[in-house]
Amino acid sequence: MDKEFKFRGLREKLVKELAKKGITDTEVLAAIQKVKRHLFVDELLMDSAYEDRALPIILNQTISQPYTVAFQTQLLEVKKGLKVLEIGLGSGYQAAVLCEMGAIVFSVERLKEIALLTKEKLKILGYDVQIKIGDGTLGWQTFAPYDRILVTAASPSIPEPLLKQLNINGIMVIPVGDREIQKMYKVIKKDDNAYETKVYDEFKFVPLIGDKGWKL
Repeated sequence: MDKEFKFRGLREKLVKELAKKGITDTEVLAAIQKVKRHLFVDELLMDSAYEDRALPIILNQTISQPYTVAFQTQLLEVKKGLKVLEIGLGSGYQAAVLCEMGAIVFSVERLKEIALLTKEKLKILGYDVQIKIGDGTLGWQTFAPYDRILVTAASPSIPEPLLKQLNINGIMVIPVGDREIQKMYKVIKKDDNAYETKVYDEFKFVPLIGDKGWKL
């Protein structure tokens, strides 16, 4: 069987599984259908790429579980043309999903080796993502404000610089908790001093390391 045909079938199966688990945003599901997750994992793990679980990548980091990617993206309410700041580029899979939804994506990655490898991969795959190597807890002031901010690592609290870089009526999605377990927060910025916060189920992410996050 042709591998691409096989992987297409596995993506379709994954999308159906995510829909059964409560992902209702058809744009999110369509993006996950399009993004070839097997190209974002190690060659030895390609056959596991469409299982709904996190997988290891280099430097003890992970590519998030597809359900987690879909859930965060659904909460983010992405629309075409919105400026999205992603904190934690990692494998690039989440950034690719955002690109497929028409977002203008900026991403900050702490680990230089991951940032350089992923930047090249995204370029080859045709995804236009602006990437900065640095402390994600400080955001990326140069291109602020952002319509959406998505944090893909666990923070002990919501970093103040990220709140400041969020547009009025903008949305931030971030896992907050300890190093073991976190709740998913959806923060809507009403004005410079007022925020609406909703809290969702428990998740488990790698820690967000930085000046306003966890220390090494």
